[in-house]
Amino acid sequence: MLYPPLHHWLLGAVGEGRLNWLMLLLAAPVQFGPGLRFYRTGWAALRHRSPDMNTLVMLGTSAAFAYSLAVTLAPQLFPAGSRHVYFEASAVVITLILLGKLFEAIAKGRSSEAMRTLLQLQPATARVQRGAQVQEVPVDAVRLGDLVLVRSGERLPVDGEVVEGRSYVDESMLSGESVPVLKESGANVTGGTVNGTGAFTFRATGVGADMALSRIIRMVEDAQSSRPPIQGLADRVVADFVPLVLAIALVTFLAWLLVGGEAALTNALIHAVAVLIIACPCAMGLATPVSIMVGSGRAAQMGVLFRSGAALEELGEAQVVALDKTGTVTQGQPEVTDVFVDRGWSVVDGEQHLLRLAAAAEASSEHPLARAIERAAAPSPITRQPPSRRSLATAFAPSWTATRLRSARRGSWRG
Repeated sequence: MLYPPLHHWLLGAVGEGRLNWLMLLLAAPVQFGPGLRFYRTGWAALRHRSPDMNTLVMLGTSAAFAYSLAVTLAPQLFPAGSRHVYFEASAVVITLILLGKLFEAIAKGRSSEAMRTLLQLQPATARVQRGAQVQEVPVDAVRLGDLVLVRSGERLPVDGEVVEGRSYVDESMLSGESVPVLKESGANVTGGTVNGTGAFTFRATGVGADMALSRIIRMVEDAQSSRPPIQGLADRVVADFVPLVLAIALVTFLAWLLVGGEAALTNALIHAVAVLIIACPCAMGLATPVSIMVGSGRAAQMGVLFRSGAALEELGEAQVVALDKTGTVTQGQPEVTDVFVDRGWSVVDGEQHLLRLAAAAEASSEHPLARAIERAAAPSPITRQPPSRRSLATAFAPSWTATRLRSARRGSWRG
C-alpha cells in the first residue's frame, strides 16, 4: 500500500479475496507471536482496572484483526463499500511498538558498554603484603586491612588509606579534575585511579561492592532500570484515555445503530472499530524510547553517563550549565601559556632564561606543574642540576637585596 500502483496490480492479478487470505496468513503470526505479550500484560492491567499502553495496543490491534478476519471469512455480511481489511494496520502497530522497545534495549546496551568500560578500570590483581611476604593475588581476594603496594604507573585495585610513601594520583575518572592529586600518609585513595611516578603502600578500606567504582556501576545500573517521568506521564494519560476511548467507541456504535439505516449494525461495527484502531498509541510507544536511545547513546559516545531517566529529560530545559572546576573542560594536562618577566630584569632573552631556571629548579620534582614547566622549556637546553644560590642571585638581581634582608630577619637565608 506504500506504492499504490503495486497495490492495484495485486488486486487485479491475485484478486481481493485471495489477497485478503494472503494478508491474514502474514498478519496472524505477528498478531499471536510477538503480539502475544500485549495480550498478557494488557489483559492483566485491564483486569486490575489500571489499563496501560499495552491494554490500548491490545484493544486497537485486536479490533482491527477481528474485523478484518470477519470480512475475509464472511464478506457477504458487509456492505460492498466497507469490505476492507486492516491486517496491515494491526501488524504495523505491533511492529512499531516492539521497534520502540528494541531501540530502548539498544540504549540500555550502550549504557552497559559504558559500564563494562568502568569495570575495566579495576586491575585484575593486586600486590598485597601479608606478614613478611608480598603476594600478587586476584583483586577479589583483597581483604579489609590488607596492605597493598602500588608501583609507578599502576592502577589502584581497591579503596584505601596511604600508610607509607607519597605520589601524585590521577583521579580524573572519579572527579573529572585533570591535575593529579598528592597522596601521602593519611590520604584516602580510590580504586581505579592511576598512580603517577612515585610508589606508596596503602591499607585497604573498601573492597568489592563497597568500592567507589562499584557504587558508580550500581548507579548506572539503576539508571538503566529507571523510567523517565514522561513515560510515567504517558501511562497516567493512558489510564484515563482507555476508558474514554471505550466510551467513545460505544457511543459511536449506538449512534450508528440509531441512524445507520438498513445496514445499521454493520456500519455501527465498522465505525466503532475505526475509533479503536485510530486510538492505538503507536506514536507514544515509539517516540519516548527513540528519544532515550538517541540522547543516551550520543552522550555515551561523548563520555557522559546519565544517572537517571529524569536527568536526561530535565536536561532539555537547561538554560545554563555550570561546571564546578576547570579540569572538566581542559586538555587533560597543565601547560605553561604565558611567562611574565619583572621590569627590573635586564637579562637578555628574559622569558626563556626564566623558563630554563624554573625547569632546572623543578628537575627533581614529580609534580604535574613541574612537568608542564619542563615541557615549556624543552626547546631550550635545560640544566638538570638545581640552580645554585649564586646563579639565582645573579638571575634575580633586582630583588636580591630585599629577599636577603627579609630572610636575614627570620634568622636564616632562604634564597
